[in-house]
Amino acid sequence: MIRTIACSRPASLRPVVRLTKRVLPAYRSYAVAAPAVGSYGQVDDSPTLNSPSELARRISAKVLPRLEKPDVKRVLVVGSGGLSIGQAGEFDYSGSQAIKALRESNIETILINPNIATIQTSHHLASEIYFLPVTADYVAYVLEKERPDGILLTFGGQSALNVGIQLDKMGVLERLGVKVLGTPIRTLEVSEDRDLFVQALNEIEIPAAQSTAVSTIQAALDAAKEIGYPIILRSAFSLGGLGSGFAHDEEELRNLAAKSLSLSPQVLIEKSLKGWKEVEYEVVRDAADNTIICCNMENFDPLGTHTGDSIVVAPSQTLSDDEYHMLRSAAIKIVRHVGVVGECNVQYALDPESRDYRVIEMNARLSRSSALASKATGYPLAYTAAKIALGHTLPELPNAVTKSTTACFEPSLDYIVTKIPKWDLAKFQHVERNVGSAMKSVGEVMAIGRTFEESLQKAIRQVDPNFTGFDAYWKPEDMTTALTENNDRRLFAIAHAMLNLGYTVDKLHNLTKIDKWFLYKLENIVEVYKQLQQTPFETIDKDLIMTAKKTGFSDQHIAQLVKKTEAEVRALRKSFGVTPFVKRIDTLAAEFPAYTNYLYTTYNATTHDIEFDEHGTMVLGSGVYRIGSSVEFDWCAVTCSRAIRALGKKTIMINYNPETVSTDFDEADRLYFEELGWERVMDIYELEAAEGVVVSVGGQLPQNIALRLKQTGVTVLGTDPDQIDNAEDRHKFSSILDSIGVDQPAWTEVTSLASAKEFADRVDYPVLIRPSYVLSGAAMNVVWDESGLEDKLTAAANVSPDHPVVITQFIDNAQEIDVDAVAHEGKLLVHAVSEHVENAGVHSGDATLVLPPFSLSEHDLDRLKEIASKVAKAFNISGPYNMQIIRKPPVENEDAELKVIECNLRASRSFPFVSKVLGTNFIDVASAAIMGIDVPEPVDLMKERRDYVAIKVPQFSWTRLPGADPFLGVEMASTGEVASFGKDIHEAYWAALLSVNGFKLPRPNSGFLLGGDVTRPEMAVVAANLINLGFKLYTHSSEVEAHINSQPYLSIKKILVPVKDKRKLREVLEENEITSVVNIARSRAADTFDADYASRRAAVDFGIPLINNAKLAVLFTETLQKKFAQSPLPYVEGTNPSEVKSWKEFVPSSATQ
Repeated sequence: MIRTIACSRPASLRPVVRLTKRVLPAYRSYAVAAPAVGSYGQVDDSPTLNSPSELARRISAKVLPRLEKPDVKRVLVVGSGGLSIGQAGEFDYSGSQAIKALRESNIETILINPNIATIQTSHHLASEIYFLPVTADYVAYVLEKERPDGILLTFGGQSALNVGIQLDKMGVLERLGVKVLGTPIRTLEVSEDRDLFVQALNEIEIPAAQSTAVSTIQAALDAAKEIGYPIILRSAFSLGGLGSGFAHDEEELRNLAAKSLSLSPQVLIEKSLKGWKEVEYEVVRDAADNTIICCNMENFDPLGTHTGDSIVVAPSQTLSDDEYHMLRSAAIKIVRHVGVVGECNVQYALDPESRDYRVIEMNARLSRSSALASKATGYPLAYTAAKIALGHTLPELPNAVTKSTTACFEPSLDYIVTKIPKWDLAKFQHVERNVGSAMKSVGEVMAIGRTFEESLQKAIRQVDPNFTGFDAYWKPEDMTTALTENNDRRLFAIAHAMLNLGYTVDKLHNLTKIDKWFLYKLENIVEVYKQLQQTPFETIDKDLIMTAKKTGFSDQHIAQLVKKTEAEVRALRKSFGVTPFVKRIDTLAAEFPAYTNYLYTTYNATTHDIEFDEHGTMVLGSGVYRIGSSVEFDWCAVTCSRAIRALGKKTIMINYNPETVSTDFDEADRLYFEELGWERVMDIYELEAAEGVVVSVGGQLPQNIALRLKQTGVTVLGTDPDQIDNAEDRHKFSSILDSIGVDQPAWTEVTSLASAKEFADRVDYPVLIRPSYVLSGAAMNVVWDESGLEDKLTAAANVSPDHPVVITQFIDNAQEIDVDAVAHEGKLLVHAVSEHVENAGVHSGDATLVLPPFSLSEHDLDRLKEIASKVAKAFNISGPYNMQIIRKPPVENEDAELKVIECNLRASRSFPFVSKVLGTNFIDVASAAIMGIDVPEPVDLMKERRDYVAIKVPQFSWTRLPGADPFLGVEMASTGEVASFGKDIHEAYWAALLSVNGFKLPRPNSGFLLGGDVTRPEMAVVAANLINLGFKLYTHSSEVEAHINSQPYLSIKKILVPVKDKRKLREVLEENEITSVVNIARSRAADTFDADYASRRAAVDFGIPLINNAKLAVLFTETLQKKFAQSPLPYVEGTNPSEVKSWKEFVPSSATQ
């Protein structure tokens, strides 16, 4: 692991920059040396240098120039919006760090970010928060209203960058006198416009792939003809490689270009370098031209797979010293030339057979890789970048993590980090599972070990608790295709090839082009695997156990191989005295003492780095972001940790997600970047002699081990794990509801297909199949007839074979309600009632939530509170819980039936939403209840009158998932959420819908493609609303045509929707000026030749808004009726739309909650 400390290049040697204007101050003054390391302060208003060497401090004080700092008192930070594939939780981390850095410098911050689930949008960070769309128009309105001095554009991903470039072109920044802090706009344009970027590289003789920027399909074909196939097409101004792909011939390119140019105005046609190594450098540069490499990373997968979809290791393992320094020098040269001020990353393709390389791209902003690099090295990249944007230089900034070095000290690692992406492709019907140049993963894990083998096996387990390590979890019949074309399961196909088929390293290298160094490491794992398999349990000695643990095997994996229980293997291991050691993240290569609280465990060590004398409270985090468990649970875990610290307790956070705030160095007294399985939690609990463990704020993962922790003698704080088990086991749960007189849909426990059919005949179809212990509705299915029951029951039973499958009556056309609550010792403390816009049948994570509820009576709200109180008492809850309740419309004068369909004795994904909308932090209340300290008195928040409405809208990533059917059902499909406030439901929905990444308003008088179930009464209402607004209606369905044309004053035209030819389909949409699709089909398409499926898919493939629920379509068209004609878009100078209000203006109590 070669590292070199960078030094500044004197000003006289700086390259001439033709692309940016940088004006250095005409005067020169000198900085003042600081007396000690680790504290940052001002001496006589001059920068105070920090350095580990007194001599260095004195010398540098004499020679370094003092930069004129931007004179800013108020700064607008532009956030990234809802989590989507390609732009996820990493921007909650980077944005939060930036705001902390600004606050530390006494700068008032204003944040625009509609992602209500994040820590970044909590009251304790920014001074003012706007839950509004991250678009140039709305950011301009906020700038006009707040009049900040500066704006930060590099902490909100691609969304913020694109907005900044647009604002500059609109002249808004110049007119309002807003200074762009950090990297200048011109540099951002150069890094984003691929044609300009290649020109910039040519100026400094850095090689880039031969490429041509085009903006039409024909130009793309012409460029490819000149360059020669295969080519890669890349989109400009896009995130996560959206719209990118490989084309081997004209036909493939024509289809790819058609799709890409509908998503981005410019694409780049490049010669494909598939099979080359992919390497990445994270670079930090200040305005005085000090430049360092924070981290370099290498992809396990060769070029051809987007880095977000690739296994990545840090530091690089297969580069020679010469290659490492060649690419390092090039990165510094590029960053200096284009004028980055802050942090950026440079990605390379490196020919494995020569020193030939190409620059793939540069991101002049904080990125997914930045978050990974920051967590991998313990270097606070986002914090440092924010300080640099304020005019500080690297030598004068302390490293806030190590506390003993300055920010100009390059990290040097004595461990290896492995990142593995998390895909959720199996959740989607018809989806393509190959991974390529366009990102498809929804999250990532990061594991730390002292060997690649240890680090990799940890990471595999972190991706999914069902994986115990490197094993043959996928055994494809066509091994050649599985290995040559990368997909979400290739690592397990490699395991199958090595473990069962006897493939050699050479053969695997020829098929996969993965570097042999990595394959030999996998072979090491295989050797230990086979040794364990072949050794009788009674003859296993300490050496074999130690070898297995050093190679990254878990007790459970060993148990499977030796056919024993995990408890027996654990007992044997501990009898040999084989236990893990706790090490600090030491990035100083032992040159200086490290004082970090940033820890990991390893068997490749002989001593602990810390004393176990704090006996803190453990908070279990939520693990990898995946569909069903995302940033909202990180908000819960961080908020809980902060609340417990506020009670005077020490906290221990366990999590392994590099994208999160919970894995920040300053969020807990001790941070373990570790697995959340029973084995590792027990290891840490025993070593730390912890006071207790909180399992109710990290989503489903901690819940799944709660009962086992209790049975092993762990003090589980809050609700008793036996009660958690009673709520998770649907049989026990239903029995308890019966005993307290709380209604529920009819249900039965299914043990055979015959008993399932008998039940369905008795209650009548539809019915819902639901296994126990699931997250986000995994394997839940609504079944409408007997043939569907036969087909689906097997799929559900396979998900959780150790638990029975429950089948319940599904009530169609019923309203769904979410109740979030906190109780203490069975007594209800606070609760929130949110109403779904969609009827029951849409997963609550995909539903549009409204708070306060818009249609529930006071009487119904009182009844819902009574149910919440009964459930709290029955399960003796201490802490958070959530219920989903369906409301069947009342018949005549009777009360509406309220039936509980689900209850989770943990925080839910809507806790951040209800906390921020009601101005009461539910997790603060829950933390007090869990700890039994300073428990507040009960309060009924739903009795308070509010003059605003908030709406939470799901963020989908359908465009990223080719083939997947964009249909809403009981299986969750969204990757994130956004929320906005308004004076009424329509104003709030308008702002929330425009906050969804990629949403475009339909053009006036354009066409709508209508389809779906004509039995839905909403169909005619939607058609009438659209026609009244002047839109033209089209349909592919004869049924819809007949239905709409039979209604008075309504008309619709039937058109042909090609189901196979994407190019022809696009032409049809363009010919008829179709700018929106409303498709309200009752069920998912059986195959890809269904015209409703083709319509839904066309919408997401070509960037056209899709409304795919009947109730939602009514709200959408009503909102257009109220807002479309008086739309505040595009931005009008000097105006202030009514929705442009800060959180504090809507919810005054948010300032203190």
